[in-house]
Amino acid sequence: MKKYTYTESKDTRSGFGAGLLEAGKQNENVVALCADLVGSLKMNDFIKEFPKRFFQIGIAEANMMGIAAGLTIGGKIPFTGTFANFSTGRVYDQIRQSIAYSGKNVKICASHAGLTLGEDGATHQILEDIGLMKMLPGMTVINPCDFNQTKAATIALANYQGPAYLRFGRPVVPNFTPADQNFEIGKAVMLNEGKDVTIIATGHLVWEAIQAGEELEKLGINAEIINIHTIKPLDTKAILDSVHKTGCVVTAEEHNRLGGLGDSVAQLLATKKPSPQEYVAVDDSFGESGKPAQLMEKYGLNAAAIVAAARKVITRK
Repeated sequence: MKKYTYTESKDTRSGFGAGLLEAGKQNENVVALCADLVGSLKMNDFIKEFPKRFFQIGIAEANMMGIAAGLTIGGKIPFTGTFANFSTGRVYDQIRQSIAYSGKNVKICASHAGLTLGEDGATHQILEDIGLMKMLPGMTVINPCDFNQTKAATIALANYQGPAYLRFGRPVVPNFTPADQNFEIGKAVMLNEGKDVTIIATGHLVWEAIQAGEELEKLGINAEIINIHTIKPLDTKAILDSVHKTGCVVTAEEHNRLGGLGDSVAQLLATKKPSPQEYVAVDDSFGESGKPAQLMEKYGLNAAAIVAAARKVITRK
């Protein structure tokens, strides 16, 4: 198995902040809006560099989405910033009506997604946001895995025409992807080629999938590991090519198993290549307060859970 290492752990929200600053330097039409969470969204460097291109909306997320939609009419490329729960659930009507329906070029950037928000608890740990956003016609949905990939995704979105949802998190995680990577929206990243089982992971679960692959290798199981950073549009060719080879698949995500990446993969396989599939995801429940690592273990979102799912799905071939 190909080995992956890292020299530091960094939060993906800081990758967004770094990417936003770089996107602003590259394109003067890039503007940023925030709902009173500048520090949490790591927007300070952008504000310092481009104070006239930043709009503090306050705790008025629905208004922020409407303003962002309006800014696109004048050719601006607005990046909105708040927690994932407030970026989707609180403002779904505004996104649907003012952004998605008319295809406005708004980048909805959402931090503190999933269980790893930790101690803030179930009211803030949204686990339904990917499902909400991918159901909107024309909405691109991106969930990068580390600091470098989040930075690259943010820069790429500034050059992409159309509404998009960018999901990232609060905790520090291994930063293992290349700093100079070419981020291609809709293109999966092959992390390790294998023949026994396909593991498709997104976001924070990508590193866990890599760790699981190493454990499976010790058991004589050769896992193919794919990083799906773009959940919509889905790289159907990469998934089908892999499952044709391995004959079974495990999907891993920090999201409800209903409506997330796993559902997208299952829908694809049901119509193109029926195959055994196991899910590593939250099993139709809300989260709770706790340390991020403890929550990931309790809800079965770690390398050990992926190993167990892989061993199980292989027996179903």
